[in-house]
Amino acid sequence: MIRIIDTKTVSDFTVFTREDEKKNEQIEKIVEEIIENVKTNGDKALFEYCEKFDKCKLDTLLVSEEEIEEAFSQTDEYFIETLRQARDNIADFHSKQVRNDFVFTKEDGIVLGQKITPVEKAGLYVPGGTAAYPSTVLMDAVPAKIAGVSEIVMVTPPSADGKINPAILTAAKIAGVTKIFKLGGAQAVAALAYGTESVPKVDKIVGPGNIFVATAKKQVYGKVSIDMIAGPSEILVIADPTCDPANVAADLLSQAEHDRMASSVLVTTDIDFAKKVADEIERQLKLLPREDIARESIDNNGKIFIVDSIDTAVKLSNEIAPEHLEVCVENPFELLPLIKNAGSIFLGKNVPEALGDYFAGPNHTLPTSGTARFSSPLSVDDFIKKSSFIYYSESALEKCHERIEDFAAREGLQAHGKSIGIRFNKF
Repeated sequence: MIRIIDTKTVSDFTVFTREDEKKNEQIEKIVEEIIENVKTNGDKALFEYCEKFDKCKLDTLLVSEEEIEEAFSQTDEYFIETLRQARDNIADFHSKQVRNDFVFTKEDGIVLGQKITPVEKAGLYVPGGTAAYPSTVLMDAVPAKIAGVSEIVMVTPPSADGKINPAILTAAKIAGVTKIFKLGGAQAVAALAYGTESVPKVDKIVGPGNIFVATAKKQVYGKVSIDMIAGPSEILVIADPTCDPANVAADLLSQAEHDRMASSVLVTTDIDFAKKVADEIERQLKLLPREDIARESIDNNGKIFIVDSIDTAVKLSNEIAPEHLEVCVENPFELLPLIKNAGSIFLGKNVPEALGDYFAGPNHTLPTSGTARFSSPLSVDDFIKKSSFIYYSESALEKCHERIEDFAAREGLQAHGKSIGIRFNKF
């Protein structure tokens, strides 16, 4: 049963479950060993891990064009069109994020600018396990394509029969993924980071995964870039009593069914409304095929906070910095300027979080565990590099060389100063 908490009596607003520190240390060690094995033994290690963890014996890791075409032919036309429409919506949104080179002449003899270059190879991790996520394929691949990434390498775990979910392969074809490998877990991240006989080494790894995947991304960071360290999924709903309790309950459960560690939180001003939502959660839980997962999430991590005003609700939300924030009030745009920390914001009563997960266009790969305080959703920016460039003529450098030499001397870096002064016969 979800907990109802009166914030007038609660000073600790800790909402999202944190992993046990000892357990994390154990996972860190396991992942470290997996990465080292893949670095040393390459494909051999990958085949062994596939057999061990996915219960599947493979002859090749690469998904063939024939397998992709077969999956596409097995997918019904209605869903193919849905994937195409979703891809187009994602592309429309992310195309607005494209950055351009710039160059300007500050004064005679000085030219400054910025050059935008896409990363050459991007690795996409697409989860398998208890659910398949073709939506993640679109959300990760489309901004990479818009950024101009030339090679998009996708990894996703196979089922015991050695096959990939047809919906995932169809989404990959529609999104323009370059290569697909039957790989999951920390070993897939290691393969993308270091390369093997089959799997190309990439420059950046993006996409969500379980604690082993997240830990592996953390450990390979520096060898490659990553998007973020994603934790369990989260939703926070700010709702006033004019909302339909059944709708709010359904939105909370849409995250609870993700996994047992997911967090679903409601913040409202009305205790009677809160109780109605709690009752609806119990009613709807019994109807879910993933009831056991959703129930554990709700029982352990679900909370309803009662606050004195909607403004207080926004302040609490800013402190929590949720991955998904639904603002289910009469005039949501009035609250938008007050919202400082959230991964993605869903405004109004007709905007369930699932709309953003699948179709609207903004990315659903979002910061979790309070990191929305300082980080952003996956975007085109994740797949580019910005290089600055500088040009000074001799006369332009001559105008400022003494100031630069003085600056270098104050930092005790004589060679820096000499590299300037030598051009004017000072040494």
